Amino acid sequence: MKLAFIKKKFSIHGGAERYLQTLIGQLKKAGHEIHLFANHWTEERGVLFHKVDVLPLSSFLSVLTFNRNVKKAIERASGFDRVVSFERTTCQDIYRAGEGCHAEWLEIRSRVETVFKKMSFRINPLHRALLSIEKRLFSDTKLIIANSKMVRDQIKKHYAVPEERMAVVYNGVDAVRFTPENRRWRGEVRRSLGIPEDSRLLLFVGSGFERKGLGTLVKALSFLKGEDIRAVVIGKGDEGRYGILAGKCGIPDKITFLGARQDIEKFYAAADLFVLPTLYDPFSNATLEAMASGLPVITTKTNGVAELIENGREGYVLDDPLNPRELAGRICLSVGNLKFMGERAGEKAGQFPIERAVREFTEAIQKVNNN
Repeated sequence: MKLAFIKKKFSIHGGAERYLQTLIGQLKKAGHEIHLFANHWTEERGVLFHKVDVLPLSSFLSVLTFNRNVKKAIERASGFDRVVSFERTTCQDIYRAGEGCHAEWLEIRSRVETVFKKMSFRINPLHRALLSIEKRLFSDTKLIIANSKMVRDQIKKHYAVPEERMAVVYNGVDAVRFTPENRRWRGEVRRSLGIPEDSRLLLFVGSGFERKGLGTLVKALSFLKGEDIRAVVIGKGDEGRYGILAGKCGIPDKITFLGARQDIEKFYAAADLFVLPTLYDPFSNATLEAMASGLPVITTKTNGVAELIENGREGYVLDDPLNPRELAGRICLSVGNLKFMGERAGEKAGQFPIERAVREFTEAIQKVNNN
């Protein structure tokens, strides 16, 4: 088959990009001709790249111009058996809803934002553009692939997409890179951070600290002042804001900010517990990576990965991402059962290797091709 993939930015660093890179690699081995339509990319042998220009003046214009220009570029190239998009676009046969459902995200935000902020959602040009594109793509795309049942159900709720046009393919994890065997780095990493071996270390990984729930974690730590529990934060966000919050909560020395890291597997190895009280995550790759590394996890029911977690077994699922007392209680329960839950988390993650996700996605592509 001659296949076209759409991804605005293709690099080897992002979770979605690594997934697409593995998928493309498997399809190349099977003899398919692969074309990638992107605005930025890292060269990949055996892939034909097509530059898609955007107007970068604002997120709104970037979204609109990418959608318009990628459609024109695909029409010019022509002859594709199937077009697969990893972005919100309107010219594909198959759409992987890796970013979830924007209508649902706005609904969740409306529960926690001020009245003025909620009113702004209706007039913000970026939100209007994304909702308009979503409405069309969910109406016209032959197959929607959600990365969790949660996302599938949200799309059905907001856009009434029929069951036969939807499939669920969970994200996969690189079981070679993320493994309990990485624990050999534990001592070295802890020494570099000045964290004693017997301290309990929580790990938070995610960019966009507000959506990922860092504020809830900081407040939860304030309820655990008497415990030797510390947290490391990895990702991009407003470190100053949350550093100030930690100071107000009386725990300025309990949290270490490390920014974005490429050697993330070493920090899973150094930690005892992964915590992500996210407001909304279609399927957090970091949560599955932590599980594969042998860490129990605490996350929320608005994270698609929660579907793989049984309370008290692989970790805990919070009902309310804004309740620091609930989180503090779950942290205390987890600290007393780390070994058992860490082993169970590793076993569960082992059922979802990246190879399985790629195989299921490839089967979905071929199924559409045969219709």
